Order: sequence, then C-alpha cells, then structure tokens
Amino acid sequence: MNTTVNVVCYIHKTLKNGNHPLMIRVTKNRKTKYKSLGISVHPDHWDFQTNKPNSLCPNGELIIKIILEKELEFQKEILELMSMQKDYTASSLIASKTNQINAKTVGRFFEELTKQLDKANRINYSRSFKHTWYSLKKFCGNDLDFPFSNMDVDFLKKYEQWLRDCKLTEVTIAHIFRNIRSIYNRAITAKCALKNSYPFNEFKVAKFDVSTQKRAIPKDAIKKVMAVDLSNEQFYMQFSRNIFIFSYLCSGINFTDIASLKLSNLIDNKLVYIRKKTKKKIKTPLSDEALQIIKKYATDKSKPSDYIFPILNDKTHKTETQKFNRTQKVLRKVNLDLKKVAKLAGVNVNLTTYVARHSFATILKNSGVNIALISETLGHSDLATTQIYLDSFENEQIGEAFKNLL
Repeated sequence: MNTTVNVVCYIHKTLKNGNHPLMIRVTKNRKTKYKSLGISVHPDHWDFQTNKPNSLCPNGELIIKIILEKELEFQKEILELMSMQKDYTASSLIASKTNQINAKTVGRFFEELTKQLDKANRINYSRSFKHTWYSLKKFCGNDLDFPFSNMDVDFLKKYEQWLRDCKLTEVTIAHIFRNIRSIYNRAITAKCALKNSYPFNEFKVAKFDVSTQKRAIPKDAIKKVMAVDLSNEQFYMQFSRNIFIFSYLCSGINFTDIASLKLSNLIDNKLVYIRKKTKKKIKTPLSDEALQIIKKYATDKSKPSDYIFPILNDKTHKTETQKFNRTQKVLRKVNLDLKKVAKLAGVNVNLTTYVARHSFATILKNSGVNIALISETLGHSDLATTQIYLDSFENEQIGEAFKNLL
C-alpha cells in the first residue's frame, strides 16, 4: 500500500489560544493532503516524535482514542477501495470523508448558531443557547475545541453531576440538556456530527423531573389584588398591578407580548396580535376592566409612541436586542413591585406576571370550562398550547368562558 494516514500537530497554523490544530494527513504517491480534526493542542502537550499527546496533555487519553478511530476509519476506506479495485488520490480520499462529516468543533458550532439566531432577531432563543454554551465551557475548563463525538453518554453523565454539584434546579438542568440535544440534532443535520455517535438514545432527557410548584392563585386572591387601594403609591406600583390584571383578563398574555402591543392591535373590542413565541395569531375578547386599563395608558399624552403601554419607545428601542433588554429590565421592576402589591393586598404569594398566566388557565379549568379550551398543564409549553386552543374556538365560546374570570 503506497498510502499513509496519520494525525499530526500542524505547527504551520497557530490559534489565538496558542494551540495548533490536529490534522489528518493522507499521503499517496508523494502527494499529501491535510484535513482538520476539529481538535487543537498546545505544543507543550504534544510529542512530535510519536505524533501523540504527551503525559501533560489534558484529555490526552480521549484525544488518542479519537486519533486512533480516525486513522482506522481512513484505513478501512482505503482497504474497501482497493478491494473494489477503485483508484483514489489523497485529495479524493479526504473529500469522500469530508462529505460524511464536517470537521467543526462543539464550540464553533455553538458560536455560529447563536450568531445566526442573533442575525434573525431570535434574541431570546439565542440567549438560551448562549447560557448553555457558557455552562459547558465552564465545565470543560473554557475549552470546547473538540468534536461532537466527545460528547458521549459518559461525558453527559459527568456534566449532569457537575450541574447538580453547582446546586442548579432540576428544571434548569433539564433545560440545559434539552438545549444540548437540540444542538446535537442540528449538528447531525449539518453533517457536523454522526448519527451513530448520538448519545441521547441512551441518555434520556425525559428522566429529569421538571414538575414545578403551581403558581396559580384563586379567584378571591385575584379580586384582592384588583381591589387594593394603590392611589397613594408610586407609578410603578400601580403600573405593575395593572399589568398583572391585564395579563390575567387577556388569556394570560405574556409580558413580552404586552410590551409590543400597539393601538393597531385593538380591533372590535378584541385584542388581536401575533404571539412572539409561537407566531400564532391570537384573538382575545376585551372585558370592561381590560379596556379601562388600556384607556389609562393608551391615552397618556406624555407617552412618546403608539405602544399601548409605556415600556418600549420607537425612537429609543429600534433593534430587537434593544427591545429585549428594555423589556427584561421593566419586567424585573414589575415583578419586584408585584411582591409589594401582594403584601398590601394580603395575598401570601410570590406574585409575578407569570402567576397571572397560570391563574387564567387554572381558574377557567376549575370553573368547568371545556378542557379542550383551556390547557391543564402549566409552564412554557402549556401557555403556547392554551393560546393555540383559544385560537381554534368560536369567539362566542371564548367570550362565555371569560365570564368565569371575575
């Protein structure tokens, strides 16, 4: 066989962190072709005589395993071509393997994906992946310069234990692993990971207990919040209470969607808008109480834009990132003031805008409203489902159901 295949530390290219990339080197008939493995090592951690990591190399045994697997993979391909008496070159051999899997590290894939999401103005989605990315980097010593095949079941188990040692909640851990699973699936689709290396057939994300304490409060507590006298309180106390009530009366509308509402979303005494999360068109009947809240803020002449509520400003918040940051800032303030409102109202609960959403679904369900109209489950998924169900029923049915709210 006049072909050699080995992995070398490519000293002709130095990365920002001082590492050199590991390259698969194929030589045939004195012609050589290189292809990155998607792994890099520091020259102090490489034995240039044996072309292997030295004893000081972090994850040295794992890197050796990857090298042997990659060399064996190429040798097997060569033997198959020879057995079929098919000719090949170093370039064609590299090309054939490249078509099967693109050499892209976990870190690079995360980085490119989040940039794409940012560009598409999917800011919240991007931030969710970024948080998982940063967590993984911390677990791996700030180094994600390895292929997806490294992220096997043992890796995930160790990472899970590390997250538990960090005292993260079960819900947070489940969210992180759902993100990793999503990233891995995207990498397979992009041919940056192999299906036969997929670890989530064995490592089940569904095993995590994501049940959370119910956040709904009864109807009498809602009425206490509505009735408490805040006339002597500052603007944000009154504003926060009104946002809470508005959300409750308008099918648990999310705060992000509230912030985006404009006068054009008011059509025939209905609130009509496209929900940011699900992209579904939502039509919600407006009660007299909800209309009063809208009138209070929509007719405020000091408000510098046609947003209904004084959260966003067309002149100041132009990009999706600016809108996201502003919305989150106001939401934090609203939730802090809702705790004060709850205390004044004599409601012993951690009152947040999310409680309004839970309460909307739960109170209607407990009032005997058709389960197909109001979703029983709580959390992010149930809210999307609830909105979808609401959108599929006749307006008369929805209007009748809403009479149970007060």
